Amino acid sequence: MKLRPLTGTLTALVTPFRQQKVAYEELRALVNFQIKSGINGLVPAGSTGEAATLSHEEHMDVVRCVIETARDRVPVVAGTGSNSTLEARELTQAAHAAGADAMLVVAPYYNRPTQEGLFRHFSAVAETTDRPIILYSIPSRCGVEIGVPVVERLRARFPHVRYIKESGGSVDRVDQLKQALGSDLVVISGDDSLTLPFMAVGAEGVISVASNLLPRALVQLTHLALAGDFRRAGRLHRRLYPVFKALFIETNPVPIKAALAAAGRIRSPEVRLPLCELAAVNLASLQRTLAAAT
Repeated sequence: MKLRPLTGTLTALVTPFRQQKVAYEELRALVNFQIKSGINGLVPAGSTGEAATLSHEEHMDVVRCVIETARDRVPVVAGTGSNSTLEARELTQAAHAAGADAMLVVAPYYNRPTQEGLFRHFSAVAETTDRPIILYSIPSRCGVEIGVPVVERLRARFPHVRYIKESGGSVDRVDQLKQALGSDLVVISGDDSLTLPFMAVGAEGVISVASNLLPRALVQLTHLALAGDFRRAGRLHRRLYPVFKALFIETNPVPIKAALAAAGRIRSPEVRLPLCELAAVNLASLQRTLAAAT
């Protein structure tokens, strides 16, 4: 498989539901909309795709559906993380076999492993594939941060571990990663609202929630930043910033599904318990923000 750059704007795809079942036709329509809009890559079965409440069969069916629909037009990065190392290995192997271009592997959640445990976990997963692994550090959900020394050790041992999705909310952390590894590590923002400041200190794109709804705008933002045109990128960022914040008015992906349903991109804003529908007051606020910004 030809390796393609995983930079620019990659969409963290939602998983549409109808009566609590995966709506595969709607998922295929979303994939085609994203590709026609110029997106740089697709990330199914991650946090935004509600991987935590998909069955193992559904998880891989969603990944296969996106790969088959994309038809090699853009890279597909399969979410294959778990708090069980064995499960993460199995999902990674299955995604590799399905034809995923790369895998997004979140830090184990709930277990709260030590930094040595994180190194061994990611090493065990990396041993199952030779395709790119994107480490995913999101301490607010996992309770642990993938430390810079762990990233350095993994990068030294595994040539295909050269990406990290950084969702710790700190520009300083991006600086630390780039100071330690420079061009040997590609940093990708995990927060729409921090994409521009992260890219100003060396990140090379975003795995975006907002691009489910506004792919062209997010692609333009990252491409301007990659070209060094931070003045125009800054103007676009300021226009989009209220949307970025509104899409996290409640837990992701509840607001983005509500926005997609309102826009007619999916038929239902359904999520699976323990998530539930957006509160009426927050839905009204989200709709006002979208109307003002788009």
